[in-house]
Amino acid sequence: MKIFVYPEMMVHVGLCTHKLPTQVLLVSDNTQLLMGELSRYRESAVTSVGSTNLLESFRNVEDKSADVILLDSTTDDGAVIAHINRVLKEDGLVVLKHPSLDDVGANTGLMQILGNYFKIIMPYHLENGTTLLLCSKEYHPTADIILQRSDLIEGHSYYNCDVHVASFAMPQYIRKNYLGIIRN
Repeated sequence: MKIFVYPEMMVHVGLCTHKLPTQVLLVSDNTQLLMGELSRYRESAVTSVGSTNLLESFRNVEDKSADVILLDSTTDDGAVIAHINRVLKEDGLVVLKHPSLDDVGANTGLMQILGNYFKIIMPYHLENGTTLLLCSKEYHPTADIILQRSDLIEGHSYYNCDVHVASFAMPQYIRKNYLGIIRN
């Protein structure tokens, strides 16, 4: 995968879906990778914490303080997801890494935990088969995309509004396996 694909898709899908992402929490041990893309959003204040110990990373973050959380890690820990919910504002969303959608059994528990907190849970794909999840309390990533924002931010090598929408397309066998689990 080209080095620019992951940071562009991790950052821009979430920030071009949320109506007004003024407070962004970046949870990563490799902040340099994502900060270049986040710097394109002058109206957004970014707070960064490490991801080595996710519970500790979220424990000291203020309640309802983030519009968007970018979690550069995978988790199926219910306590971590509860902290994510606590930190997000009422219309917040989180983007996180996700294991392969091919293992339905392993992912069902994660989707059910996320379903306790989010109205919309949608996986999206990058060009090398990497999967990310967008979980939102309010905004739908294909219906609520902010087209003007997604097209006016310059300097992308990969991301645009068409790639944004297309990345949520799933093959039928995955769609069938997750019917009733993925919320869209």
